[in-house]
Amino acid sequence: MEQAIIIFTGIISALLTYIINNYLRQGAVRASSGLSLIIGLFFYYFPDLLSDYLSENIPLIFIGATFIGMVSSKILHNYHLVGIAGLIFSLIYLNTGMFFQGYGGALGTTAAISVLVSLSLTLVANSKRIKKWKASGFSK
Repeated sequence: MEQAIIIFTGIISALLTYIINNYLRQGAVRASSGLSLIIGLFFYYFPDLLSDYLSENIPLIFIGATFIGMVSSKILHNYHLVGIAGLIFSLIYLNTGMFFQGYGGALGTTAAISVLVSLSLTLVANSKRIKKWKASGFSK
């Protein structure tokens, strides 16, 4: 159950930041820092509201996933890709979080990897469509 909450946090964080950044036109830094500040203050003032594991990891996941939402809508075109990137970020964090102990920039690096994987999914999907189109005889 705790892992599902962590995954959900990553997806929601990326999506909220993306919406505030691209559709409410607040900019990437303002969207990420504003949401991160709200979550940070919430868990600072209410540390015993959830289990110790969740109180420690939700702010980290949330802050890291806001880095995904900082991406421009010109790069990731729809919400699905941003949600997938948030999911990938959460899964990477859950499975490799212990390897990032003491390394600066681990959240940003993981967010960049997640965005690149999500972006590559669109490239793979587009290349399959192009191959089908060429195979159907419509190309010159």
